[in-house]
Amino acid sequence: MGYGDRVAGSTRVPEQRSTEQDEREWLAEQQAALRRVATLVASGAPSAEVFSAVAQEVAEVMHLPMVGVYRYDSDGLMTVIATWSDRPHVFQPGTRWPLGGRSMVAQVQRTGRPARVEDYADLPGALAAGARESSLNASAGAPIIVNGSVWGAMGMSSPDAPLPDHAEDRLAEFTALVATAIANAESREKLTRLADEQAALLRVATLVARHAPPADVFQAVCAEVAQLFATEGAVLTRYELDGTITVLGGWTRAGDYKHVGQRFAGEGTVSGLISETHQPGRIDRYEEMTGSAAAAALEMGWSSSVGAPITVEGRVWGAVAVISKNEWPLPADTEQRLAKFSALVATAIDNAESHEKLTRLADEQAALRRVATLVAEGASPDDVFAAVGDEVARALGVPIAVMLRYDPDGMATVLATSGAQYGPVGGRHPVDGTSLAAIVRETGRAARWDDYSKAVGAIAELARANGIRWGIGVPIVVEGALWGVIAVGSDAPTQVVGQIETRLAEFTQLLATAIANAETRAELEASRARIVATADATRRRIERDLHDGAQQQLVSLALELRAAQAAAPPELGRHRAKLAHVVEGLTGVLDELREIALGIHPAGLAEGGLRPAVKMLARRSPIPVELEFRAPGRLPEPVEVAGYYVIAEALTNAAKHARASVVRVAVERSDRTLYVAVHDDGLGGADPLRGSGLLGLKDRAGALGGTMVLDSPLGAGTSLRVELPVRDE
Repeated sequence: MGYGDRVAGSTRVPEQRSTEQDEREWLAEQQAALRRVATLVASGAPSAEVFSAVAQEVAEVMHLPMVGVYRYDSDGLMTVIATWSDRPHVFQPGTRWPLGGRSMVAQVQRTGRPARVEDYADLPGALAAGARESSLNASAGAPIIVNGSVWGAMGMSSPDAPLPDHAEDRLAEFTALVATAIANAESREKLTRLADEQAALLRVATLVARHAPPADVFQAVCAEVAQLFATEGAVLTRYELDGTITVLGGWTRAGDYKHVGQRFAGEGTVSGLISETHQPGRIDRYEEMTGSAAAAALEMGWSSSVGAPITVEGRVWGAVAVISKNEWPLPADTEQRLAKFSALVATAIDNAESHEKLTRLADEQAALRRVATLVAEGASPDDVFAAVGDEVARALGVPIAVMLRYDPDGMATVLATSGAQYGPVGGRHPVDGTSLAAIVRETGRAARWDDYSKAVGAIAELARANGIRWGIGVPIVVEGALWGVIAVGSDAPTQVVGQIETRLAEFTQLLATAIANAETRAELEASRARIVATADATRRRIERDLHDGAQQQLVSLALELRAAQAAAPPELGRHRAKLAHVVEGLTGVLDELREIALGIHPAGLAEGGLRPAVKMLARRSPIPVELEFRAPGRLPEPVEVAGYYVIAEALTNAAKHARASVVRVAVERSDRTLYVAVHDDGLGGADPLRGSGLLGLKDRAGALGGTMVLDSPLGAGTSLRVELPVRDE
């Protein structure tokens, strides 16, 4: 048996009775009704049930068709809490009405005293219009006083006027009980709400303590808020440095939220309103808003929303908002309640982000250390670029990373790719249209594309061909000048969140160092190569001058002396002997000069290449040489000269110092490298620091980008290994 059934028996149709009898019976009915309401209040019934019961009891006792309980809100509106009526009307529970005009509830709110209106026919205002629409021409009401303040009003309405005498006074006896019920209910609701909030926060804090990913924490916050406030859903957003708003979490009862990870402009959103005011705010009608975010809200059927700022470490970090799909706005106290809860949520979010930052920082620092190690070890730029592409993709949690260098002719060269095909490394593409590469080149600043389907240009076409839906690009600045761009992206509809631009910039700083180092090394190597080339050219000129000048003159002089010796008469035997001695001395000088010329620069190297020149060294060596030569064809001249001098110096050292019985020489060529190895079985103990010859060889190899390794333990011979890169001339 429900409450309505219990009170039905107390309702009676008015009959013709004496005034005293009517008064006694009315008082009995009123007391019975008050007892029933008091019993409900004492039993701790929910306030909504008490309000509905009071409205029904008053309507039955007063024999009126319409009774309502109304609450005054802080925004100047009135909310209908409960009604009882035997006919259709517009004052449905949950609806909110402005308090302008001279309506009964407006008068009670202004004066704090009972009031009545006998005729709504000519009164202005929304409440008067609603009364006329509901055919309620007269009303009377009394204030509901809770804790000394006018909380609301209880009113009775009728299509007929006038209303019964002293209706307001009789109504006041019920409002006192209603006030008690409200005070009790609000106390209980505060305790219940506090318990619910603490339980929700505990569940979120437990997730944080378990080091759950921030995305899971944000989603849990949204679910808890929506259920705590009994709304259709909730959204958690974060404010970005560029003025946009990123959706970090979203939950709806229908499970249809699909915008997590997306960025929106603040226009037309409660988050945008909060970012401007740093105060709680609301949007009561999304259909009146503009912007992409408002359009997305309408697409999901949202009507209104209320949000509050989330403040982390003294700054407005983001906002949490609850949403409604009903045509009536959310309750007036939602902002205040949400603001209190968001302050508590901020701690959980801060903790979650701190855990994530620490983990992310550790991962990124490890990645940065690996790249820094490559840079410090002097790895080639190509190796550094490839490593950065892979490390960036892993550390930032994105599937695609691309590195481009800007060229003076308006093109961009692909230096590295990870997870996408932008053509081969070294391929070039025009920097045109509205691709990330074009925007970064034009502005010199970080940029992002949220929807690549709208981008134009050659590089944008490549991005779409790889299925890329969004991307972020950060400039690479080397020694103050824009050098290139590194970009990340994904084919997923939702973007990776977490200050990608800032984190990506840390990698570009290392890249800039690696590039600057590589360019410095390249300039140094080019300078050393020029010095070696100049020295070789000088050697060739000296050798040519000796060959064409002094040697030729000495040869001519020797021939003339031999002719003079042959022409001398036999009786001048002593003169002939002296001439023969001079010729022999001159021949010796000529041989020494030839040796000097060969040491300066072997003439046969330029004519026949490394193979015959090395064979000549082996033939002239005083120590037997076992030669293994597997380098067919000609090599670039600097490589042939360096290889020749390595072998020549090693054979000279072996002859002078090693006391070796044999020297083994091996020359081998791969596609890109010439390998030279010289090993003797002598005394060992060779030290490049004790002589300039080996140091000179090492410098010559280094000038060509090669390496030299010397192994010479005492008593175990000496091994010299040289690797020289072979580049296309």
